[in-house]
Amino acid sequence: MDWYINNPNWWGDVTGALLPHPRMLMMPGGLESHFEGSEEEKPASFGSSNTRMVVPSSKNTSSQQKHPFMFLIYGRTGWIGGLLGKLCEKQGIPYEYGKGRLEDRSSLLANLQNVKPTHVINAAGVTGRPNVDWCESHKTETIRTNVAGTLTMADVCREHGILMINYATGCIFEYNATHPEGSGIGFKEEASPISLALSIPKLKLWVCMPISSDLSNPRNFITKISRYNKVVNIPNSMTILDELLPISIEMAKRNLKGIWNFTNPGVQAKLVVAPRSNNEIDASKLKTEFPELLSIKESLMKYVFEPNKKT
Repeated sequence: MDWYINNPNWWGDVTGALLPHPRMLMMPGGLESHFEGSEEEKPASFGSSNTRMVVPSSKNTSSQQKHPFMFLIYGRTGWIGGLLGKLCEKQGIPYEYGKGRLEDRSSLLANLQNVKPTHVINAAGVTGRPNVDWCESHKTETIRTNVAGTLTMADVCREHGILMINYATGCIFEYNATHPEGSGIGFKEEASPISLALSIPKLKLWVCMPISSDLSNPRNFITKISRYNKVVNIPNSMTILDELLPISIEMAKRNLKGIWNFTNPGVQAKLVVAPRSNNEIDASKLKTEFPELLSIKESLMKYVFEPNKKT
């Protein structure tokens, strides 16, 4: 014992052994040798010149910031709803799919409480199979979801001050004396027969004859029309999803409201039994907001035909 008392410095500086996790400090160069770069990149520390206790630096707060958007999407098993989820993933936008039926108010409220969305996107609804003509002969089922369900969702969003984005069919017009077939005079948003309580914070998008680059999808209008026995030359407005769905997400980010004709400018020809399915709607409002929007023919070439061109 006398020897230890008379030779206190024989072991050198052993204060590091008193730390909870001394292993790193016993390595040559201590912890400091594991941090390279500027002084700002090293953790704050304190202690004697021989031994330094390292205090972990705080994490970068910018990476912890809350994302400004949170989308609650309805229509997970649908064509458009599925594509919207993929677009959100691509853009890094947090989202979740809604659960329950649109007309079930309690499930809508539960989803809002659990997800706490900034926007509710409704891409759910009855579209008819094999095509929209099915809805003409199944009006009860169609009204239950597309009308009652959508109104319920809109009212729930109104109560919570949340912007609702609703994709719906634009096949609600029919050529008439003021909008003759082939005249190039399209129906404007103001001609919509459905006001749907415009005081509700809502963005309503009229979609017509949706087309995408995925020609294998049975919901793709090109795929459906290829199975028709006869096609006649009636001009119609159409929606190229590859171009317009990303635009709809941007519309949500801008918090745009009201009714918008959600088609590419111009018309193509097609045939559907119901007369009101054949019409031209005016896309000038959308074109003004997004000047880069291509005409229907240009969009078809860029987003559908070119990607599917055989090499």
